[in-house]
Amino acid sequence: MDIVIWILSGLLALVFVAAGAMKLATPRAKLLENPQMGWADDFSAPQIQAIGAIEVLGGIGVILPWLLDVLPVLTPLAALGLAATMVGAMIQHARRDEKEALPKNAVLLVLALAVAVIRFAQL
Repeated sequence: MDIVIWILSGLLALVFVAAGAMKLATPRAKLLENPQMGWADDFSAPQIQAIGAIEVLGGIGVILPWLLDVLPVLTPLAALGLAATMVGAMIQHARRDEKEALPKNAVLLVLALAVAVIRFAQL
């Protein structure tokens, strides 16, 4: 089970750190040029950067505290935070009728919840 949870955590971290870094590094105007980033039209540049920062911190949080055994309770809490982020993303995409994004959000939500539940059980 330990290998499985590390793989799930690694995938979750990789996706969220990459997505968050992209939001932090890319200007809002450039994001809006991408048809898959239409949601960005509803948010200001600082809000998009805040979302990116949350994603990067959450991605780091699902790995480092557990790996370093420093406040390991932060790992499942970070996973819950990422799950909440995905709920928000799903609501936003549903409001904009962007149905193609919902399955990806749902998969990430389930992964985040799985990491949270398993890591809480291991505390």
